[in-house]
Amino acid sequence: MTIRLLLVDDDPLVRAGLTLMLGGDASVEIVGEGSDGSEVPDLVARLAPDVVLMDIRMPHVDGLTATELLRARPGAPEVIVLTTFHADEQVLRALRAGAAGFVLKDTPPAEIVAAVHRVAAGDPVLSPAVTRQLMSHVAGLPEARPRRNTAAERLAGLAGREREVAVAVGRGASNAEIAGQLFMSVPTVKTYVSRLLAKLDLNNRVQIALLVHDAGLLDEGTDGPAGD
Repeated sequence: MTIRLLLVDDDPLVRAGLTLMLGGDASVEIVGEGSDGSEVPDLVARLAPDVVLMDIRMPHVDGLTATELLRARPGAPEVIVLTTFHADEQVLRALRAGAAGFVLKDTPPAEIVAAVHRVAAGDPVLSPAVTRQLMSHVAGLPEARPRRNTAAERLAGLAGREREVAVAVGRGASNAEIAGQLFMSVPTVKTYVSRLLAKLDLNNRVQIALLVHDAGLLDEGTDGPAGD
């Protein structure tokens, strides 16, 4: 299946470079380009991309605002944000808004292509190590403790097995890995992940992982074995 991709970056040279590197993959079709976040709603409505590759820093409407507005809409395409920094509060904000991951602008072409494929398939582009790096980067900020308390309150309403699945997602485990760890079938794991997204009002696995990190569950562990 061809992946429909929209490029949004204010630098025409960056867009040209991305078009060149992604154009060599026959399974990726670049359906359009934008130069500012303000253009995203109209471009998405007209072109129906599967994935948006979005620069964070743009002069009028930045990629963060555009991502937040886009991912709040039903049926929104997946978003991968482009950035020049690994550990950046803006990257974390984009992920909290529903971006499925991020890539650095100097990422090798093959890895950017792989990221587009992964996100189109419903998998996040965010390793547990990168998540920990991002979280540790903001751990000392004033809003960190209130966010931890809020996250813990949101997760307190989960049943035991839901909590176990959420923690496994936070560790970066795939559905197959979670199934093996918790002695479930893969379809059952998928059901639990869908239930978590609905119950926590989230729209992807990255947001589950961030919530688990925010609550400190990976530091403290779970409350012990639990049933369904």
